[in-house]
This record gives sequence, C-alpha cells and structure tokens, in this order.
Amino acid sequence: MRSVSIADGGAAPDAPLIELRAVRKRYGSVQALAGVTAEIRGQVIGLLGPNGAGKSTLLKCMLGLAPHEGEARVFGLSAESDSFRIRDRVGYMPELDSYLADLTAVELCALAGELSGLPRSEAMQRAHAALYYAGLEDKRYLKVEGYSTGMKQRVKLAQALVHDPELLFLDEPTSGLDPRAREEMLELILDLPERRGCAIILSTHLLPDVDRVCDHVVIMHRGQIRYSGEVEELRRGEGVAGGAGQVHVYDVEIKAGDDAFAAALARAGCAVEKKPPRRLTVRLPASADSTLLFQTAAAAGAQIRHLEANQASLEEAFLRVVGEAQGPAAA
Repeated sequence: MRSVSIADGGAAPDAPLIELRAVRKRYGSVQALAGVTAEIRGQVIGLLGPNGAGKSTLLKCMLGLAPHEGEARVFGLSAESDSFRIRDRVGYMPELDSYLADLTAVELCALAGELSGLPRSEAMQRAHAALYYAGLEDKRYLKVEGYSTGMKQRVKLAQALVHDPELLFLDEPTSGLDPRAREEMLELILDLPERRGCAIILSTHLLPDVDRVCDHVVIMHRGQIRYSGEVEELRRGEGVAGGAGQVHVYDVEIKAGDDAFAAALARAGCAVEKKPPRRLTVRLPASADSTLLFQTAAAAGAQIRHLEANQASLEEAFLRVVGEAQGPAAA
C-alpha cells in the first residue's frame, strides 16, 4: 500500500490534506461559498450536505477549476498557482457524465491518462488496469454512450484512477444507482485506500453512504463548513461549528434510589429521562463530564451499576449541526 505523501508540496509531513482560508465563490447573485475556512484530515472523508450546499463548487475550487477568493491548498499546494501540480496528484470523478460520443471505455480512460501527462502506451496500459479494477473488463470495448447509469459511474471512477492519484475527489458517485449498483460502488470505494493507497473525499447528500465508508466527515450548509472532524466525534457532539460544544449523553443503570438521583441530576442542570427499571438517560450540561454523575450519585445515596455513553446516529448528529446553523443565508 502506498502511503499518501505531501513531501513534494513543501508542507510539513503532519499537515492536513486540505487547507481552506476564507474561500468565497459567487455565481452572479448566488453565493456558493461564503468564506469557507477549515483544515481537513482523514483517510476516507465524507463531504456531506444537502443539494446546493456548495460541495461540488468547493471541489472545483480545490482543483483550480473555479476561480475564487481566499486560499485553498491541497497537499500544501495552492489551487491558484499550483493547480496543474494538484491535478497530477488528485483524481476527480465529477457528478455529471463526462464522456465523448463514439469513444469506448478503454479509449476514454486512455485519453484521461494522456491528459494527465502519461505517454500513450502507458495510458492505454493503465486504462485497461483501471477498467479491470472497476469491473468493466468485459465491457471496455463498447461505446460508453450505450452504458447503463451504473456502468457510466464505473467508467468515471476508472478515469479518476488511471494516473494513480494520491487523493480522489468523488462527487456523488452513487447518484442515480439502483440498490445493488450503489452497494457495489461503495464496496469499490471501501477497497481503494488499501488496494490503491489513496485518500478519498466523498461528496454526497446521502448520509448512509458516509456512515458506510467514511472515518471523517465535513458538513456543509449554505456555502459554509459547519463541522470538520471524525465521524465518532460528530456522534458525540464534539467540535461542532457555532459553539454548541461537546454534548455528553449517558445511559445510566443504578442499584437503588433512582428517583432521588434523577431529582438531584435535574437540580444540577441535567436533562433526565427515566427508563424503568432503574435506568436513566442523562444529558449533561455542556461544561460537565461523567464526574458529575458519580458526584451526584454519591450525594443522593445512589449506586451506579452501569454507565455507557449514548452516541447519536449520524442522521441525528447531522440534523443537530444543520439545525444549529439555521438562520439567514449568507450574502
């Protein structure tokens, strides 16, 4: 497995994959990106948000394909001045179809390889390998215009892989796929980091796709990044943009004294839901941690038998982040 490196980008080895500083992009009267600032790390990163959140625009800005204000860096390279060096190291699978009429899959992938700077013979060799990996080896000599939606998505993935990139930008790779084709695409994505040694940014509005394959997530809403970090941290409510802070929710089982314990917790500022027999779901104040539970139990004469962090589903966590970000759209 090849490790992802930023050595020739002039950045420190522990630097983030992506650095964004006040990135803005406007299409006429529409503000697609409204001052995006973030550092993005991870191996398989979900770029998550509703349609129109600015995800595709952000990908294009990072590739140097969309002029913008502010600074976007990939591998420490500037999208403004080093866009060709970035595209040497990044594979891009766009949301919309990207094929030329009358070309077969192998011709199309070889063309992508040549456009990335590969000699013609090597581009053709890698095109065959990429199509084999994408499961299209027996369809590679057919014209792409006759392909099904799932096959066209696989061709786009093969095009993105043909020059052996260190980082992949996949924009809505499961869009329009039936359940079987969607699962097959997600399996390919899961396999990529180990088999191909690359990092991935998966742009999607589908929460189950992120839950299935991603270790990190970036949530966009109304042209801004509202959260960037590990998926598990998001479930716990940590690091949410907008200042909500960490949310601690625990399932607590006690031996006796549940009424007195629940009343004491409420006085301490906790939200308590009783679940007989002798179980409580407790949401702590933002500034508190599990120490408050043990201190309150001791004061109330209750004995804690079991304590477990209660993590939100990804959908619940996403809705919490988006809900906290509600307000007038950025201008």
